[in-house]
This record gives sequence, structure tokens and C-alpha cells, in this order.
Amino acid sequence: MPASTSKPASNSVSKAAAKPAARGTMKAPGKAAGVKAGAKPAAKAVAKPAKVAAAAEAAAPAAVLTISSKNYSSWSLRGFLLCRLAGLDVAEARVSADDPAIRAELLLQSSSFLVPRLDHEGLRIWDTLAIAEYLHELKPEAGLLPTDRAARAHCRSISGEMHSGFANLRSALPMNLKAHHPGFKVWSGAQGDIVRILAIWTECLKTYGGPYLFGPAPTLADAMYAPVCARFTTYDVPLDARSRAYCKAMLALPAMKEWVAAAREEPDEMEELDVEF
Repeated sequence: MPASTSKPASNSVSKAAAKPAARGTMKAPGKAAGVKAGAKPAAKAVAKPAKVAAAAEAAAPAAVLTISSKNYSSWSLRGFLLCRLAGLDVAEARVSADDPAIRAELLLQSSSFLVPRLDHEGLRIWDTLAIAEYLHELKPEAGLLPTDRAARAHCRSISGEMHSGFANLRSALPMNLKAHHPGFKVWSGAQGDIVRILAIWTECLKTYGGPYLFGPAPTLADAMYAPVCARFTTYDVPLDARSRAYCKAMLALPAMKEWVAAAREEPDEMEELDVEF
């Protein structure tokens, strides 16, 4: 189960805020002593630490997102994209998947391996859909869910289908952003999942006009299907023109490019797993 990593992030922020405030307080008496009319220097001495503290607070991350491997963890990617799409400033805390206890939980697909996990304002939220709904309530203007009721219901439905389904795809085509397998042979069970996903994409792109599943801006649904775009690239899955354009648009998102670049720099600390986490 993931070790708590929110404390180190919190400690580092508090130290950064504390040091400038302490320095400001130390300088104030010296300035006041060298000025005859003490009112103005005293006011400056009080104002400076307040400004420094405010700047430190503004620079502090609003939340901590606990993730696992960037190369292998599709659910961590989904949580990261949701936070980015919502505009929530997060610090990342990583749970290492090469720890023997963590690896045992991964192989058993244990529900106690809670990644991604969002810690925000004293709250701890896990499960990707729960994080998405929380972010939608927190920042509705970000558009994680469509404004139209029918489209919103549709978005929730296909996101839920990805959340709970496509087991054959998950096992046959595990996420591996460093790998590329040209001409990869997909077995029949996984092919059925691929056909269903492409049908979902086709319906959405036709109905809402693209380039994303629900129109001109990415939503919850795009965050949920983003790892599939990466999988289709890794395993060289044949796609129709519309689906290929959608994958290209998703992989071109700045947040996706950032994640993929970091995944490629990630040390090979563990053997490839045939499970999704």
C-alpha cells in the first residue's frame, strides 16, 4: 500500500515559507534603530515579512498527487491529466513500484494500492473517477464535464466504461511508453475491446465535432482514454483516419508530452508488468 508522501511535500513548503519570514524579522530592528522617526521604518519591517510569506504561500502547490511509474501506470497518467485539465497546481509524490510489498499488491491487483491519490485541503481522494468528480466540483469552469446535460451523461457513461471494462485490452496491451512493437499481433479477445473503443471514439467525434471526444477542448473522457492512445501507438494498432487524428491530438497535448518525456527518462527499476495500475 502506498507510503504517505504528503508530509515531505508539506515540510518543504513550510520551510521555504519560514526562512524568508525569519530573515525579514531579523532585519527589522537594525533598520528601525538607524532612523530617528521610527514610524515608517517600523511599518516597512512589518510589511516585508508579510509580503515574503504571501509570495511563499502563492508559490506553494495547492495539492499533492501520489502516482506510481510514469512509464507503466495508466491510472497515474489519468490522475495527472485530470489535475492539469482542471488547472489544479499539484506536487507529485511517487510510490515506487519496485518495492517488494508494492509489487505483490500490483500482481494481485489489490484495491489497497491507491494510485492515483489526490491530497487537497486536508482531504484525501482516490479512485480516478472520484478525483474527476471532485475536481469538477472544485473547478467547474475548467470543463472536465460538458455543460450540456445529455453530453455530460454521455461523457460519464463512456468514462465509466473505461474505468470498469476492457480487461482483455489491459492484459494484452499493458502501457509501456518506452516500447514500440511494430506489427504487434493482437489476440482476438483484445481485438473485441479495440473495436468497441474505436466505435466509442467514432460516435463521439462525429456527434461533437472533435478534435477531442466532446468537442474543441479535452474533458474527463479524454483523460480516461489518453492511455489507450499511447497503447495504440506502442503496439502499432491499425486505426481509421479519424481515430488516428484523435490519437495525434491527444499525444500533442502539452501535459501528455511532458508525461511521456518524463516516462522515457524514468530508470528501469522494475520488470515490465502484465497488469494495469
